[in-house]
Amino acid sequence: MNPLLARLNPYPFERLRELTRGITPNPALRPISLGIGEPKHPTPALVTDALVKGFAGLAAYPATGGEPALKQACAGWLQRRYGVTVDPATQLLPVNGTREALFSLAQAVLDPTRPGATVVCPNPFYQIYEGAALLGGATPAFANSDPSRNFAPRWEEIDEQTWSRTQLVYVCSPGNPTGAVMPLSEWEQLFALSERHGFVIASDECYSEIYFRDEAPLGGLQAAQQLGRTDFERLIMLTSLSKRSNVPGMRSGFVAGDARIIRDFLLYRTYHGSAMSGMVQTASIAAWNDEAHVVDNRAQYRAKFAQVTPELAEVLDVQLPDAAFYLWAGVPGGDDVAFAQGLLAQYNVTVLPGSLLARTAHGHNPGAGRIRMALVAETAECLEAAQRIAAYVRSL
Repeated sequence: MNPLLARLNPYPFERLRELTRGITPNPALRPISLGIGEPKHPTPALVTDALVKGFAGLAAYPATGGEPALKQACAGWLQRRYGVTVDPATQLLPVNGTREALFSLAQAVLDPTRPGATVVCPNPFYQIYEGAALLGGATPAFANSDPSRNFAPRWEEIDEQTWSRTQLVYVCSPGNPTGAVMPLSEWEQLFALSERHGFVIASDECYSEIYFRDEAPLGGLQAAQQLGRTDFERLIMLTSLSKRSNVPGMRSGFVAGDARIIRDFLLYRTYHGSAMSGMVQTASIAAWNDEAHVVDNRAQYRAKFAQVTPELAEVLDVQLPDAAFYLWAGVPGGDDVAFAQGLLAQYNVTVLPGSLLARTAHGHNPGAGRIRMALVAETAECLEAAQRIAAYVRSL
């Protein structure tokens, strides 16, 4: 077996199962889970209808590079959403969701034969970043989030020697689990570091369409264009339909950016066997070409967060995030694991301890003392969960 497999850490949900194995939740209350960020809003009919119409696509092998109509639909969305123009033939590639692409991009980009190959990640982070680094033969390094700066990663914590070994940097904006959006000034900082050290930036933007401010979140390609980097050199953005269109099971997204990286990533994917099904491509075209369902989805999240956040803010250190569908809350006493265990036992509500989403770096674990709550269910269920959490906190 590949010896690098032994370097992988258990996934946060696997660790949570172990931490709660001996707990019997209160049987008087139905279980409510705020643990997993799986969208629960209904899938739009235009997508399901297109899936049915796309059945004919099952009779042919799909092209790894994607159908021109899908690539054009994705490029058109980039133009409408960000004002960014890409060549769909050379600067864009359909992928089977961001998770798959975040992992496989690292395998294509990393050169483990170079001494000290390093991948820089925000901390806390989506664990695929770490796993992709480890299985690519690299070592992850972490930039801790800073609560005093809206949980922005402290890129300055990474020393010059580490930057010199860095081959890939993962950015997550809007962030998981914090919901923080990177401003242009931080993009400028990262681009300057990329220029100096030659690393690739992978911008994970899968939460970009769920936001609570008037201004839509800034994207990586958009930031590059505003700073005059119109060739998108060493920059790849990744996005998907999972959260935007409530189709996590469809596994559909795309990557766009540096044409040279896209070319080599396509070569990798040709061997990797990761072509998108023809029927999924047909449904994806319908989704990317429609914005009405996205506006409606965002309105549902805004209404939900407007009710749930004040309820929790009375008892927890929490506030409305910039974007995404998580609340990132500080807990009384500072022990996030004990809080999650007690909440499950007494009130049958599952939340994810923040320390499981981070690593100890620069002297501390920046997820410790916080919990992540995914407000993906219907408003009534999320509100009931918030009321139970409030009752639990008041009982402590």
